[in-house]
Amino acid sequence: MPSKPAPPWLDRDKAARVLTLAAPVILAMLTQTAVNIVDTYFLGQLPREVATDGQFALAPSLMLLWAVGGFLSSISVGTLATTARRWGEGKAEEAGAVLPNGVVLALVGGFIGTALGWIFLPAMFRALSDNPNVVALGVSYARWRFVGIASMAATAAYKSFYDGIGRTHLHLAAAVAMNVVNAALCWVLIFGRLGAPAMGMAGAGVAAAMSSWIGLAVMVLFSLRGTDRALFRFYRAGVLSWTTMKQLLRLSVPGGVATTAVMTGFLIFIKVVAAIDDDAIRAGAAASFNGAATTIIIEVLSATFVSCLAFGTATATLVGQHLGRGEPDIAERYAWTSVKLGVIIFGAIGFAMLLYPHRVLGAFSAVPQVIEAGRTPLRIMACMGPVIATAMILTQALFGAGETRFVMIVELALHFFCLVPLAWLLGKVAGLGLVGTWLAAATYGLALAIAMGVRFSRGGWKRLTV
Repeated sequence: MPSKPAPPWLDRDKAARVLTLAAPVILAMLTQTAVNIVDTYFLGQLPREVATDGQFALAPSLMLLWAVGGFLSSISVGTLATTARRWGEGKAEEAGAVLPNGVVLALVGGFIGTALGWIFLPAMFRALSDNPNVVALGVSYARWRFVGIASMAATAAYKSFYDGIGRTHLHLAAAVAMNVVNAALCWVLIFGRLGAPAMGMAGAGVAAAMSSWIGLAVMVLFSLRGTDRALFRFYRAGVLSWTTMKQLLRLSVPGGVATTAVMTGFLIFIKVVAAIDDDAIRAGAAASFNGAATTIIIEVLSATFVSCLAFGTATATLVGQHLGRGEPDIAERYAWTSVKLGVIIFGAIGFAMLLYPHRVLGAFSAVPQVIEAGRTPLRIMACMGPVIATAMILTQALFGAGETRFVMIVELALHFFCLVPLAWLLGKVAGLGLVGTWLAAATYGLALAIAMGVRFSRGGWKRLTV
């Protein structure tokens, strides 16, 4: 008998389904990332003594924001996983009950996070940098960004609910509204146009915080539509349940710890970069060139990260829904299809950055020293595109299956026993400077991809209950 032809390397039907779900998420996340990119761009137009240190201050500001806001926004992990399971099981009202419980947890935690951040941010910045200008600029920006933490977390809950039922396009409208508001307010408040005061870096923080609340308002309006309220009954009497909240916390807290570990690890990573810059300044350098270059690289890579997360979100949705339907093997095939798409797409993007790093860096800074400092590190990370895609997509696939504890343990171990010590050893001790720190980041990314790949391949996630 003739042998059966080998199955195609890429399942086109499944690839089309992944792309259909992922495309709106990519666009939404890219427009959200544009909030930070707009800040970086506009701050680069300020006088050099503000622009360079201000751009450096953005990186720890955003890391601190995500260390707190990302922990709270991890309510999305439990919300998406639970919603997708209930939707896959055909239980619309049980899926709808997930949303208000997630939103309450997000808002309560968000208001607490804002208060604590406003109080402790000055001390945190002083621990991260010895440059008083970086500290002052960072605090003025980050305090206002923290005003948007509650809206950021609540928006994540709404987004993950709609992602879980497969309506990934809805968050795109909120993200576009946020980005338009942020860009307009940045133009007004940073430079003092249209009669407004020139707030500089603080103005960028105010703009981002206000845009975050606009995004939440858009998502709330979607949930108030008659068809959705009738199907899911989000706001019915008695929908709030401590049992449901505990279930969401059980799934979400490990994801939050993992997010905080990631941000804390990269904050210490930035501290290493700051130490390298401090040495250079003592030796006669004019400003924090390595820090500014690192901020730009992080902003550029964030577009790749969020796009990978978009594929991961689509994968988590499909994994959760098919596990709910009792189809774990189909869930697995969707995940590997998503990984293959990520390798192709982000490999191509990385190749373009590898060829033209000076043009990418030059779009955000006109300072030759910043461009030169960032050229090789950006090339290193450009080569990591397929690896980053694999790591992040499989991480989200495990989240969608409810395998959150493993992800937490791996992230904790890799950040504090790989990324941080290796960045210090290569960057400071071995004297490789910024190149050494980013080699450490590349090593971390490779180790994460291997850990997630092995865990997913073993298939224990198929037997988890949510």
